[in-house]
Amino acid sequence: MDHITPSRPGLLKRLNARQVLTLLRSHSPCSRADLVRMSGLSAPTVSSTIAYLQRGGLVKELGLGTSSGGRRPDMLCFNSTYGYVAGIDLGGSNIRLAVSDLEGKLLSRWTVSTRGNRTPRKIVDLIHSGLQLLIQQGGIPERKLLGVGLGAPGITDVRAGIVISAPHLQEWQSVPLRDLLESKLGIPAVVENDVNTAALGESWAGSARGVSDFVFLAIGTGIGAGIYIGDRLYHGSEWAAGEVGYLLLPGGPVCPMAINKPGAFESVIGGDGIENAWRQMCRKRASRGSANSQLKATQIFDLAEQGDMRARELLQATAQVLAHALSNISVMLNTSLIVLGGAIGTSEPLLRATRKLLDRNEVARPSLAISLLGEDAQLYGAVRLALDRVESSILSI
Repeated sequence: MDHITPSRPGLLKRLNARQVLTLLRSHSPCSRADLVRMSGLSAPTVSSTIAYLQRGGLVKELGLGTSSGGRRPDMLCFNSTYGYVAGIDLGGSNIRLAVSDLEGKLLSRWTVSTRGNRTPRKIVDLIHSGLQLLIQQGGIPERKLLGVGLGAPGITDVRAGIVISAPHLQEWQSVPLRDLLESKLGIPAVVENDVNTAALGESWAGSARGVSDFVFLAIGTGIGAGIYIGDRLYHGSEWAAGEVGYLLLPGGPVCPMAINKPGAFESVIGGDGIENAWRQMCRKRASRGSANSQLKATQIFDLAEQGDMRARELLQATAQVLAHALSNISVMLNTSLIVLGGAIGTSEPLLRATRKLLDRNEVARPSLAISLLGEDAQLYGAVRLALDRVESSILSI
């Protein structure tokens, strides 16, 4: 089915169409009268707009609804199967794909390891193979896959679609990933930084839903932040906003800000930093036993909850560093919410310890929440990127 073209019926009608379509996506099923009330448009305008969207295949009639005293209304819904999009979570060791309908309902998923296949072209080939598999399994005509969104693990120029640097991948400097994807897949693509993508996912379907100003802080092996201000992502002048792993710490290590090396903040409370500190503590107290010296960061924090004094000491030290960083972020941005994600960021013991420290502040006391979507935050964000791109393409706005 052909997309609605910009030559007909003009900018105003296309703007009306976008407004009505957005309402239908949020409130289906509803009647024309409902759309008049919610949109503020006149009844004739809504009727002509619905007819326009029906010709394009974007709206379906469901039949008569329940009467509230008068004639039974014709009920309408958004045709979510008009097309489909794909979300791509590109990680350092694997690729995760999901295909969704145009309402964002995830229909199928696929995961593959990238070990030995991390060059840009091999990654794109893997993505192409995965998408072909998913649409075949779902019985989706290839022409109905309308766009893809991708979260990349590195500094990304969203406007140009270029991954400037992705240290955890092979040969990833200044990679024109959007162009590579569009050339291989033959559909529009959007490329974004992975943590920004996760922030978008949390805004759309997670812990930050309905919040216009928040920070998503991912703490795992590495650390990064997605900054969401005024209902949109903030990227900075060189696309590096949110690279908070480079934050300098009072009395902490002075690390040169090298693009392929961890910064001071990351070296202390990233996974490697916490686990290295734990091993050093165990070596110093070897006479008391060191059977647990190889624990992962989250296991150390769980051990602290069980009463282990060494683990408690490290948990408190980590929480103090995190509280300092969150206070600084809050003073600068004054967001109402900070969402913690990543394997370490979602640790409940760390959240509780950090929250107690932040509660001592008279200013810079943002609400803290753990990611609702967990590891799926990037996947949902990538789907949202694709949906936004496809909606603009469908209505040619």
